[in-house]
Amino acid sequence: MTSMFDSYQLGGLRLPNRIVMAPMTRARATADGLTTPAIATYYAQRATAGLIVSEGVAPNERGQSNVKAPGLYTDEQVAAWRPVTDAVHTNGGRIFAQIMHGGRVGHEAVQGHQPVGPSAIALDGQVYAGTALGFQPAPVPYALSTREAAAEARVYGEAARRAVEAGFDGVELHGANGYLIQQFLSSGANHRTDVYGGSITGRIRFAVEAVEAAADAIGAGRVGLRISPGGTAWDTVEEDVPQLYGALTEALAPLGLAYLHTLVTTDDDTLIGLRKAWPGTFLVNPSEQIGPVEATREGGEEWLAKGADLISYGRKYLANPDLVERFRTGAPLAPTPEHMTFYQDDTAFISYPSAQYA
Repeated sequence: MTSMFDSYQLGGLRLPNRIVMAPMTRARATADGLTTPAIATYYAQRATAGLIVSEGVAPNERGQSNVKAPGLYTDEQVAAWRPVTDAVHTNGGRIFAQIMHGGRVGHEAVQGHQPVGPSAIALDGQVYAGTALGFQPAPVPYALSTREAAAEARVYGEAARRAVEAGFDGVELHGANGYLIQQFLSSGANHRTDVYGGSITGRIRFAVEAVEAAADAIGAGRVGLRISPGGTAWDTVEEDVPQLYGALTEALAPLGLAYLHTLVTTDDDTLIGLRKAWPGTFLVNPSEQIGPVEATREGGEEWLAKGADLISYGRKYLANPDLVERFRTGAPLAPTPEHMTFYQDDTAFISYPSAQYA
């Protein structure tokens, strides 16, 4: 039986185990999207993961969704990431950059301009607009034209190229949790009638072009895609989920990507169907979207038995930088910090000890 502690060949990378650190918003970059020494320490502390996927990184100014999120669209941002990737590699780790374009999940006070999306449809909810404004109703996004949508898909390729320049081993495109790629997939956010909307073929087009752009830039074997089929984060609505993601999987399968990374946001039958249809590495986060229920070791082992190749964990890594060793030895897990501290308290951010020092 496959074990979490078995090694795994992921393209050109030999992973020492099958436990992946999932991407999590950390919001600790500078105002101009530069990473800091504390961020380098944070990721280096967690380098025993088979693979680290970074927090979401903005591919351009339009894609900036969160306050104090890092970017990969200026030379200064690329240079700031190099000490981070160097620190991870020095500690024996491997790290992919998650390229995250917020699309309509944003605010002019954060991005400096109106957010964009597939259609001029605001999400039903509030977004964080900075400390001065706090939470504000989500604005109506600017609907990208056909030409602009094609250009925005190509941005993922430009960011992937910069990620490799910054020392990352590869990239993961964020196609989950209600951000731009999933907005194009969504029947709620995408009311287009051009080639990027309408039918399932139209709704998957942006995702396919974004992945192709990244694959063309750095090689398909260094590109992953994260999805959350049927997920409802940020007011996402998707119809015909098995057919939609079946079509997406079929379109991407010939590319030879590094992996497909899914959250458990739909029924097991649909996800197992995707596993059977996907010819490459299948990575599962055994968690139901962003919510109160954390993924467990038992849930990860169940998905390995169902055919997953790799298992990712997010919040468990916050207070357990040595999560792999704690799982391996049965050492107690430190409890996940309170939600309100996730994006605050820079000292605690890097002060969680390993089990041997706890």
